[in-house]
Amino acid sequence: MNFLLVVHGLIALALVGVILIQKSEGGGLTSGGNASGLVSARGAADLLTRTTAILATLFIVSSLGLAWLAGHSNRPKTIDTTLAREAPAVGPLGAPTSPGPLGAPTAPAPAAPGALPAAPADAPPIAN
Repeated sequence: MNFLLVVHGLIALALVGVILIQKSEGGGLTSGGNASGLVSARGAADLLTRTTAILATLFIVSSLGLAWLAGHSNRPKTIDTTLAREAPAVGPLGAPTSPGPLGAPTAPAPAAPGALPAAPADAPPIAN
């Protein structure tokens, strides 16, 4: 797979180089006179256009091949959880809870604004 990565990188560099060599006015797509041959401007533009198309095709094929290989590699299908930690439990309004049963809060939840404080459970009833 490393060999294919190196080949893919070389194709990418060659594609960038061929694209940068071409004229920015689209010289490869316009007609440059009636001279035909490899040494003429038109022949060089045709060669660069064909080379770009070939390199682009090779780049796409190698990208798809590498993506397929990455998805079908012989790596284990399970996730290693040996380093996983348990996240602390969070109660209402983000208050941390104790690790006890049912996640009982370590501190009482804040009272609503304007509410009277609650009497303790073992307090005697108030007589009027």
